[in-house]
Amino acid sequence: MSEGVTGQVVFDSHVVARLEHAVALVNALTEGEARGRLYAVPTGGERWAAIEAAVPQDATSALARVEGAGEADRLAETARRMRVVFEAIATQEWDAAADGVNVLLRETSARPRLDRGDGGVWRLHFHGANDTFASGVGASCATALAMVVGGGELVERLGVCTAGRCDRVYVDVSRNGARRFCSGACQSRVKAATFRARRGGGA
Repeated sequence: MSEGVTGQVVFDSHVVARLEHAVALVNALTEGEARGRLYAVPTGGERWAAIEAAVPQDATSALARVEGAGEADRLAETARRMRVVFEAIATQEWDAAADGVNVLLRETSARPRLDRGDGGVWRLHFHGANDTFASGVGASCATALAMVVGGGELVERLGVCTAGRCDRVYVDVSRNGARRFCSGACQSRVKAATFRARRGGGA
């Protein structure tokens, strides 16, 4: 990732895809609040549906489903670890963010590896070819977070929603880097509350 001459942030497509997976997993698999309401982590088949929505399907996901709850449990733990990193960044606790990423890298056994992909082209991955689905996804997300946290000013492109009663996370790939909400819904809630307060109706 870098900044172009226009000031627009240029994200490597592979890295941003893994960051988006991290965001989706944290938001799907960690409890808290979302868009003004309590959020409970789904269970059973609904939890798998949430995982599959967060991470695009590939050949390993069928194996993950067969392996069952253990894989989902591992991904849920990785999501909790990733939330720690997002929350540390939001409060500018850089040492805690770095420590959290190091824990993720260690626990997911992330390591660089070249694998031959479609068309015989070699691709850089950060997990072993025979790793489980949960380990592979976790390692990829951990590495993407490490690249951002270790990359200086772009670390502030990761955040936790600032709307009331919402703690969902986000990655900001916008031109001006001004994102502060997890979604348009939360942004609208804040605007509506501000409007009501100005009219004397309270928030």
